[in-house]
Amino acid sequence: MSFQPVLPLSGYAGWRFLGRTLGAQTESHAKSPRVASLTAHFRDNITRVQTPDDLLGDRRLLTVALEAFGLGADIDATAFIRKVLADGTTSGEALSSRLADKRYAAFSRAFGFGDLGPRTGLPAFAQEIVTRYERLSFEAAVGEQDDALRRALNADAAIAEVIEGASSDNARWFAMMGNAPLRSVFEAAMGLPSSFASIDLDQQLEQFRDRAERIFGLSRFEDFAAPDAQEKLVRLFLVREQAAQAAAAGPGQIALMLLQG
Repeated sequence: MSFQPVLPLSGYAGWRFLGRTLGAQTESHAKSPRVASLTAHFRDNITRVQTPDDLLGDRRLLTVALEAFGLGADIDATAFIRKVLADGTTSGEALSSRLADKRYAAFSRAFGFGDLGPRTGLPAFAQEIVTRYERLSFEAAVGEQDDALRRALNADAAIAEVIEGASSDNARWFAMMGNAPLRSVFEAAMGLPSSFASIDLDQQLEQFRDRAERIFGLSRFEDFAAPDAQEKLVRLFLVREQAAQAAAAGPGQIALMLLQG
């Protein structure tokens, strides 16, 4: 049986419970048979991987590699993954550079095949990817029960990666907009409709900045690295997500959500 996190509550109450039990639950997840087996195999064999085809040829290695970047659903898209890895990230023509979802660029950059060469032999590489895999696969397990909690759990690390990966404020906002799970947190917390994504990108940027100022009192994306700002972001996201679910539910479900929240 795969690992199942303990999530007795949903919404913000569920988030607070998860925060209190996160250390014990992530430790149990890392020690679960599937995760422990995959991470041991990755540590023992990743240094032998020198090309995209080497990685694609070992499904267990590929599972860890993709799930470490939240891309596990692509495991059978071998031609696509090969292209992402082989192209690298330094050229504007590279596939990952042309994709809106910047997780692919992070994945390609981490392995380095199409950039300066494979990073798989570096001393800290295996642990770097294993740490990401354990975190992201735990979040995926949470998401199987409650996708809103998964996205809330991901927000902290995703914000840090956006800030680290882009040098200008504009680039950071655009990187957030290209990270679908993180973007959904910002959109819901700021009360923006899903149709918002269809308007011009510069107009989207303007709206995100305007609402960041009005709702959070923040003027730069990097300000969301502050714990208080992240706490408010996640709380608003979960409250509004739960309200949207309640609006689509019957009276009995609404009463249950109110008791949980």
